[in-house]
Parts: sequence; C-alpha cells; structure tokens
Amino acid sequence: MSVNLGASVVSNPNKIRVLVVDDSALMRKLIPQMLEADPSIEVAGTAMDGNFCLKKIEELRPSVVTLDLQMPGMNGIDTLKEIMRRHPVPVIVVSSHSTEGASITLRALGLGAFDFVAKPQDSSQMAETARELIAKIKAAACGKIVRPGSLSTASARLERHSHPKALAGPTRTVAIGISTGGPQALEFLLPQLPPDFPGSILVVQHMPENFTDMFARRLDELCSLQVKLAHSGDTLQSGRVLVCPGNRHMKVKRLPIGDVVVLNDDERVNGHRPSVDVLFHSVAEQFGPLGIGVIMTGMGDDGAQGLGAIKKAGGMTIAQSEESCVVYGMPKVAVERGFAKRVVALDVLPSTLQVLCSRNQIHTEGDTTGRAFHAGR
Repeated sequence: MSVNLGASVVSNPNKIRVLVVDDSALMRKLIPQMLEADPSIEVAGTAMDGNFCLKKIEELRPSVVTLDLQMPGMNGIDTLKEIMRRHPVPVIVVSSHSTEGASITLRALGLGAFDFVAKPQDSSQMAETARELIAKIKAAACGKIVRPGSLSTASARLERHSHPKALAGPTRTVAIGISTGGPQALEFLLPQLPPDFPGSILVVQHMPENFTDMFARRLDELCSLQVKLAHSGDTLQSGRVLVCPGNRHMKVKRLPIGDVVVLNDDERVNGHRPSVDVLFHSVAEQFGPLGIGVIMTGMGDDGAQGLGAIKKAGGMTIAQSEESCVVYGMPKVAVERGFAKRVVALDVLPSTLQVLCSRNQIHTEGDTTGRAFHAGR
C-alpha cells in the first residue's frame, strides 16, 4: 500500500523523497522499512508496476526511484526508458543475484540507471543491503543523471590483432579504480583504446561477485582490447584488460616468468572487497615509476591512499575531473589530499593513456593540470 499522497506532498522539503517500485508486496514493505532508518530519507510512495510508477512520478515528484527490473506488464527496462524520456530522475535498480538479473541490470546501467543494489538473499544480509541502498540513494540525490547516448562511444568495434601480443610486453601497467557511474564510464573509455594499446590494464570496479563476470564479458564485446575476468596467475599483457572479480582483492606480482595477477580473500578494506587501495598499493610496490593509477567516478574514499603510494613510488597518478564524474567522491578525496598529478576529463582520458603508455614517449612529473607534462625522446 502506498503512502498517503497528500501527506507526501507537504512533507519536509529537505528530505530525499524516494519512490519504491516493485511487484513484490514483500519488497514494497521491506525497502521502506530499510529506508526509515535514515532520518534524511522519506518514502514518498510505492508502485507495483511500471505504469503506476510513471503516474506516481508525475504526482509525487520523487528525488530518487528504486526500481525492480523483473516485473509483469511494463517491465523495468521499458519503465526505465520512459522515466529517462519523460521525467529524468535518478534510478537505483534493485536487482536479483541471478545471471539473468546481472545481465538485465548491466543493460539498465547502459540506459541511464544511476546504480544498483542486489536484493538480499537472506535475512543476514538485510542490514548490509540497507546501508548500501541508503548510501546510494544519498549519492543519487546529489549526483548526475547519465542519459543514454550522452557518452558517445567508439562508432565501431575495431578488429583485434591476429598476431600474438606476447611478442611485446606491456610498457606500463594502468590500474583503474572506479565505483558508482563506473560501468558507463568504462564502456566509454575502453572501446576507444586500440587493439595494439601498449600497456596492460587492471580494473577494480565495486560490484558484487555475481555481476563482474557478466560485466567483463560485456566490455569484451564492446572493445577491441581483450577483456576478461581476472584469475590468479593471469599474466599482464599489452592490449589486455583484467577485471577483478567481485568479493576478491587483486594484487600484482613481478616474477621471472612474467608479471601476474594474484587474488585473495583478505578482509575488506575501506568497507570494500575488492578494494582499489589494495590494487594501487600493490602496483606502487611492484612497478614503481612504471605504474599508472587512475581513480574515477565513485562514492567514498577507496583508492585515495593507494594513489598516493603510486605517486610516492614515482608513477603517474590521474583523477577523473569533477564535471565528467557521475559522483565526484573518490577522485575528489585523492585530489584534495594532493595525490593526483593530473586531473583529466573522461573524454580525453583515452588519448591521455595512449600517450602515457606509448613506447616512443618519455614523461616527467606534472602538476594536477598536466601543464608540466612533456613528451618526446
């Protein structure tokens, strides 16, 4: 049953007003109960399907919508399209853990959903899910809406090289840390890198374990680079992107046989597993000045300290610019602490990485605007 409309309209204007959309009566009860724990959030109403959702958005003007994707009638994907077309408002998908749920959730992110939260699988996960949902609702209320097509990706997927890339080892190792807004940003960035990109790329994206494999496959379909879910022992190769699995930490190790990825199940760092800090500290230790740390859109401060370690080790450190972030959280902390040598907009990040990793370039340390960045050898 939805909240009384008249009471909602005259409610506290300083609160974040949320519309909960789910065909499950149980979830329409549980989600509002989760949100009641935070005094800055109020549930403006609930809706059982897409058609009711669109009507409630017009009536209630919510700040944020939580949306189930697997609904009868007008499903979540069609509802999301209509929301983006008629009443653009931040949408947080509440997704199932299934393979189908992961696939449709990633599609929703590509259509403009702000972020997603996986439905709790049992009562023991309720508190953690509630904390995550509340944090993402707060971020969505002050974040940016990424409309479909607003990030123009490469017009066509380039053909991969047929010759083995092992003929030339990677020039540098690029470690990317990213969270909220990450799938859209990576789907813009990686397809613009050529198949002969000379560096190796490692990605830590805050995402549950049942979603990262599907995410890596989706990126692989979009890119001329090889993108795969990382496994312990995978070698770092030029033109290859390794995505850290959900619920694992990723480190790198330099060995006589080659540079490899090592995964572990250590405790969470900054509340995350995988943690960007874990990867960045490892890259700083193992690669020193050959490491490149890139901190991109996301909530919180994960990765800031690790970026500082890469900088101290002589590597290049980059933060995504505020205007190009969906959420300027992680990059902001890194910049404010002085750990980012350069601040780069998303649309120029592909060319920046190509220059930094070029076999024919030499680089000197620059300031946060890159004015002191020099090339040529």
